[in-house]
Amino acid sequence: MSDPILPKALRTWDGIALLIGITIGSGIYSTPYLIAGYFPDFASAAIAWVGVGAFVLVSGMVYAELGTRLPATGGEYVYMERAYGRWAGFMGWAQLFIVRTSPAAALAIIAADYVGFFVPVAGASHTAVALSILVFLGIFNVIGIRWASLINKFSTITKVGGLIIFAVGGLYLLQNEFVRFDQVAAPTTGLSHTGNLIAAIFLIIFSHTGWDRVGYVAGEMEDPRKSLPRTMFIGLSLILVLYWAVNSVYYGVLGVEGLRATTTPAATVMSQLVGPLGGLIVALLVIVSALGSINGTMMASSRVYYAMARDGLFFKWLDYVHPRFRTPSRAVIAHVVWGGVILLVRGSFASIAAGMIFGVLIFYTLTGIALFKFRTEQVGEDTAWKMPGYPWLPGIYVVAMIALLVVRVIFEWQASLVDFAFIATGVPVSYFWLRGQRRQGNPDD
Repeated sequence: MSDPILPKALRTWDGIALLIGITIGSGIYSTPYLIAGYFPDFASAAIAWVGVGAFVLVSGMVYAELGTRLPATGGEYVYMERAYGRWAGFMGWAQLFIVRTSPAAALAIIAADYVGFFVPVAGASHTAVALSILVFLGIFNVIGIRWASLINKFSTITKVGGLIIFAVGGLYLLQNEFVRFDQVAAPTTGLSHTGNLIAAIFLIIFSHTGWDRVGYVAGEMEDPRKSLPRTMFIGLSLILVLYWAVNSVYYGVLGVEGLRATTTPAATVMSQLVGPLGGLIVALLVIVSALGSINGTMMASSRVYYAMARDGLFFKWLDYVHPRFRTPSRAVIAHVVWGGVILLVRGSFASIAAGMIFGVLIFYTLTGIALFKFRTEQVGEDTAWKMPGYPWLPGIYVVAMIALLVVRVIFEWQASLVDFAFIATGVPVSYFWLRGQRRQGNPDD
């Protein structure tokens, strides 16, 4: 009897639901008030949001081509391993055990915070709620990708519907009173113009992170050559429009100074527009958004642990597909356990999220460079969807990524050094695993 394999069960709308479900977490609810402190007015902030949105759309096209050239479960791990060799491929462990599980822990904390709008949670009970969220979603990811995908679809419909109602309803209710776009106030950070811009860009990128994980399940798409590009373009376009509209409502209702003055802009806006009930509605929306993002990340990232173990670059017991549910169940459990450890050890959303984007940008850069290598070597040429604007668009993408990393190192070298140290821990671990393979005399396992 042959070993069970992961089924090709996902279609375009499954991919779109996954992409939106992962990407729309808590960023649009938690970062805009911070970003407002870096800009003097709505116009400046709007340009930054639109600019980062265009950058993200190009990123999606890069990943769509990579995913169709190498349509295998594992995403960035597969691309890096193929482009830079097995040693570089295993560097993905740092990305996954820090960058990918950290958002799950952070969003579980945010979801538990908003559960407090309905029932009292504090101290140990707050931690218990956050951990329970991870376990609950882990169960659904173990019992089948269809069930996990069902959660994504439900949360996606809920959160997108809620954001659309928030944006359209907010603009409609304001009508002629929509006058606070012109409000101007000096930035509050005390940084230089460049420092403000870079800090804001990092926060805006944070609000968009997650879409790249769709490539992790390319091996389970029925037709990745068609589904993956459509997923990236449609899903990202919907997110960019929603984010722009929601920010417009924030600034229209509150103005730049009012936005800076609240840590819960969506709830504040809803309270002003429809009364106290608005805060409860937003709390429920944030919980659903966070759950969808955690679930999508868990669904996608567990496939990378499985892919690495399958290639002999991680603990062998993770190379396992559940015989009944046909999911990488052990990899899902590992994701839940590690996310719980991060939640318990680091404790706060701010602490967990700090430095995450620096690591994300490093991997975006490496995968962007991999696209040029694959084009030159014609890797997967027969099955590839080719992004428009090559080589200029991906070239600008890579240069912009490197520029952001360099400027961040210049302005925040100490934090950058710490962040890089976390990622670099993959070097000795990689050496350990590959040396073990060589000792066994079978380096290609």
